[in-house]
This record gives sequence, C-alpha cells and structure tokens, in this order.
Amino acid sequence: MKNSMKYILHLLIATGLICTVSCSKDFLNQEPLDAIPSDQIWKDPALASAFVTEIYNGLGQGGFDEQMLASLSDEAVFTHTGRNINTINEGSLSPTNLGWVSGTYAYASMYQRIRACNLTIENLTSATNEITDENTNAMLRGQAYFLRAYFYHQLVRYYGGVPIITKHYELNDSFAIARSSFADCVDFIVKDCDSAAALLEGKTMSKGQATNIAALALKSRILLYAASDLHVAANLEKLSDFADNDPNYKIDQLAYTSGSQQERWEKAKAAALEVITKGGGGYKLNLTKPETAKDGTANYISISMGGGSKAPGVDASAESELLFARYFVPAKDEGGEYIGKYNGPNGYHNWSGNTPIGLLVDDYEMADGSKFQWTGEEKAHPYKNRDPRLYATILFDGADWKPRNKISGDVDPANQIQTGSYDLLNSKGVKIAFAGLDTRGSSIEDWNGSRTGYYMRKFIDPDPNQIDANDKQFVPWPFFRYTEAVLNYVEACLETGEEDKAKTWLNKIRYRAGMPAITATGAALMDEYRNERRIELAYEEHRYHDARRWMIAPTTLGRKITFIKVTGKFKSGKTMKEPYHHDETIYDYTYTPVVDNAHENRTWLNKMYFRPFSRDEINKNPLLGQNPGYTN
Repeated sequence: MKNSMKYILHLLIATGLICTVSCSKDFLNQEPLDAIPSDQIWKDPALASAFVTEIYNGLGQGGFDEQMLASLSDEAVFTHTGRNINTINEGSLSPTNLGWVSGTYAYASMYQRIRACNLTIENLTSATNEITDENTNAMLRGQAYFLRAYFYHQLVRYYGGVPIITKHYELNDSFAIARSSFADCVDFIVKDCDSAAALLEGKTMSKGQATNIAALALKSRILLYAASDLHVAANLEKLSDFADNDPNYKIDQLAYTSGSQQERWEKAKAAALEVITKGGGGYKLNLTKPETAKDGTANYISISMGGGSKAPGVDASAESELLFARYFVPAKDEGGEYIGKYNGPNGYHNWSGNTPIGLLVDDYEMADGSKFQWTGEEKAHPYKNRDPRLYATILFDGADWKPRNKISGDVDPANQIQTGSYDLLNSKGVKIAFAGLDTRGSSIEDWNGSRTGYYMRKFIDPDPNQIDANDKQFVPWPFFRYTEAVLNYVEACLETGEEDKAKTWLNKIRYRAGMPAITATGAALMDEYRNERRIELAYEEHRYHDARRWMIAPTTLGRKITFIKVTGKFKSGKTMKEPYHHDETIYDYTYTPVVDNAHENRTWLNKMYFRPFSRDEINKNPLLGQNPGYTN
C-alpha cells in the first residue's frame, strides 16, 4: 500500500527500533518486501481481485463462532460462564461494557471493511482506472457494492442508522460525522444492492463469491426489516423506558418518521418475489402434499449440511438452497470449522457451547400440526410424534447419535444421548443413580456438559467417521438461503392482506418438512407464520433480529430460560446392568421442565432493541449520538 512506509516508521518508533542519524539513508528508500504499493494494485487485475477477496474476511466464520448469536435469543444458552453473553442477556449492556461482540457486526470492524469497499469502488471508477476489461471491472465492483451493502446492513440491524461513508478516510481526516437517518441508510443499502445485482447479472462467480441473486436476497432482507414495526417512530415513542438525553440523537436514526408502512411492505414483497422468481427454486419446494416424517427429517438435515457432508443419506443437491454462503475448504494446516467441537455433547469430548433451551424445543409442533403441551401423553413422551425438523435440529435424551466408543471407550454401545439420571446396577450389582454420559456429572467429562438437557444437532456433520472433538468439518454457513426469501414473501403477503398467497408458500415449506398444511386465518395465521419462521431458521441468526423487529422481545428474548430434568426409574421387577441405554420397557422416564435463573437471569430492557455505541466510538466521533437508554 502507498502508506506502508509510514506504517513501518510508526512501528519502528513504537518498538524503540528507529535508527539514529548515523544510519544509512538508503534504508528509507527501500520498498517493503511484504507490501505492494496501492497504485500497483489497481493496475493489475490479479492484485485487484486479491484485494477484493480479502474484504470477504469481514464475514468471519459466518455464524460459526464459538459463541453464537442463538445464545442471545430464546433459541439457546451459552454453557460457559464468564464469556460476556450474560452481560447482554441480563440487561447490563452499556457503552463501557459491550459484552460479547462478534467481529461480524462490531462497529469498527465493519467500517474497516467498508473503507476497503470504498477504495475498490473509487479506484475502479476513477478517470485513471487501468483495469479496463469490462467483465473483470464489473465483477470486482459488483462484489464491492454487495459487500459494502452487507456490512452496512449488519450495522443498521444492530445499531440503527449510522454514518454513511462513501470514500476511504485517511488517518488525518476528521471522523466527526453525524449519523444518517434509518431511512437514508436503507435507501443506500438498496441502491448498493441494485448496483451489485446489475453488475453481477450473467457473471460466472466462484463458490462463495457474491452473485446477482445474493444481492437481491440482501435487498429483500433489508426491505423486510425496514417495513417492520420496530422501525416505525410512533412505536418507539410508546416505550416508557426508551428515554434519551444525547443532543446528537434523533429518532429518525432508528425509525421512519413519515411515509407509509404499507408501501414499505409492498416494496418488501416485490423484492422477495424477485428472489423467488430468479433464485433457482430452492430445494424440494414443489411438493403438493407433506413428505413422510422420515423424509422430512432427512430433507432438513440435507439443507443444514449445504452439500458439505459425506454422511450416508445426506442429499448434496440441497446445496441449491444456498444463495450466498461461507464455504470451508480443506487446506494444509487450516480450513474447516470446529462447529461440532464447540457445540457437541461433552460425552463425546466436545464443549456443548450453545445448547438449545426448553423454550425452543417446546415450540416444535406435534406431527399433526397441533401445539405441544406439557400434559398427558405428550408429557410422558415429549419427543415422540413431533415436527420432523426437531430430530434434525436438537439432540435430546435417548436420541441416536454417532459412535461414541470411537473416542470414549466401551461405555455406550447404543450410541445414544444421555442427559438424565437413571437407576442402574453397577458392576457389583448395587443400584446407583447413574449420571448420563452427556450430563455435567458425566464420567467422561464433567465440566462442560449441557445445562439444559439438550444439545445442538443442526449444522453438526452426522458423518459417523467425523470425530467432532478432533476433526474440522466443512458444512457451509448460510448467509442467505432461498427459504428465507420465501418466508420474507409470506410475511409481506400477510401484512398486505394476501393470506392465500402466504399460505400457499408457507405450506410448501411445511410439506418439505413433513408437516401438514396451515389453514388458520387472521392473527392466528400470523402467529403460525412466526413460529414457522422460528423453527425453519433456527440457529441461522434470525431469531434475535426477528423478535426485535416484531417488538415481541419482552415476551420472547426476555423470558427466563427453561431446562429439562430427565430421570429414569426402574419399572417394577425390571433392572439394567451397566452400561446404560435408553429402554422404555425397563424404565419409567420423567421429564420435568425447570426454570433457571442461576446460570443466566435473563432480563429485557427496551434499550436492548438496539446496541450501544462504545464510549471509544463516541469519543472519536462526538457527533455520533448515543442510542436511547445508554447515555446515563
């Protein structure tokens, strides 16, 4: 880069290695061996392509962080204490205590990537541009426009309106810039999406690169957000504890103060329909009746694998669902992701990080479409005859899983999840209370077991040859998939009064999952849709945003978390010798939902509808204006 020598000089001064006057002046005339002057990058298509490719690093591992956004919602809880997720969920978030922040939406990180996008666009559109091949230039600019739009959409959906920056800033430039309105930010993102879509249309892109359809999918999402209740100023003004005294804050930075919400829903509907029309059809969304329960589960497993698993029965063609994804490819000493290690059962030597909570499991319907209830037969057998997607998303007590004995010894020939306490005869024939191998009392590992009685299954490669504690996997992260666009369309249709269209598309999703058609109308239909979206997109970084944009966070994200306590007692006259396995002919199993406040005492405060800007960012940019609830 052109400023690389300046950087080296600063580094030398900081480390005390600057030469004295007697040093040879030739030193200062040397080109750094590990840097390329910026004026050379934009003369060489290969270098320019490498520069743009590096911008994708701002996407991180997608949602496959060790700590996942699911644990900031009513999908999951993070098992390990002291990791700053509690700070957010318990309402202690402040400008000086941001809690856990992923690099995929951190304020400074996003602007660093936006700066790189601006550099790309500036250089490729300048009068002196030397990359004159029209196809190459268009592909590079299209990716830069898409990535800039994506990074801005990340900022907007966490923070509200932010400063719109369209040039690259140097160190000596002033960073005192006021926030743009939410409406202006949405318009800017949409314009970048349109630019990207136009430039990338008809282009052959490599796997993982932005495409025309990816840009349209991003446009669909941001317009859906823009139309939602959270971004209507009158709705925010009704919140009693949403006060602010920062003179640089204006409510239009978070919401529309004029215009028609219905018109915004129409725009969202049109954008989603364009993705549906041009996006390739997704995976098995042409069914006219429900799949079998077995096939419904298999379909959902295949979708979550995105073509990245070699497990028997996984359909690689389900990768057609992906419109834009973070792919992981085998490479020497790197490549792949430890998502199974991060979240798998501790009885397999994994870390059980983002474990499903009972609130999520309870929201999976019965197989006939009725709501699950903790009564009667359903309480006695809570994991039978449920939505087939449950079995593709959650590992529960007694669920079949991978060969355990490959890594844990001859302790579980049945290869089943054990999250309960069971009567068992030990080697001496004495009855004991045996702590399941996947509990926090496990004889394999007792420090990192699930607190909830459940484990995440979705996104964990079911290949029996994959040992999650040791092996990385290559399942892609779905930034955008076809079904999200379908759900966006369904929601917009409901908001504009087109219930028949909404149910037609909603039932296509349910048929693929092996679920019956929805027939409800009115408010009940909206509730069905919202639950369908919750189940279909679980663990895909939607629930945290959906609950906020629908303004239902106090009764969803703010609920106290629930675990499941499982016990197995011998039936009269029945016994089992170790090793234990799940057997309903021998055991009477009891399943008891338990509310937990000890590990994480969740609290919802309305300031949490938006994240705060850090004190450092406010100090750097005094015009920024803090979000409501965080000034004092």
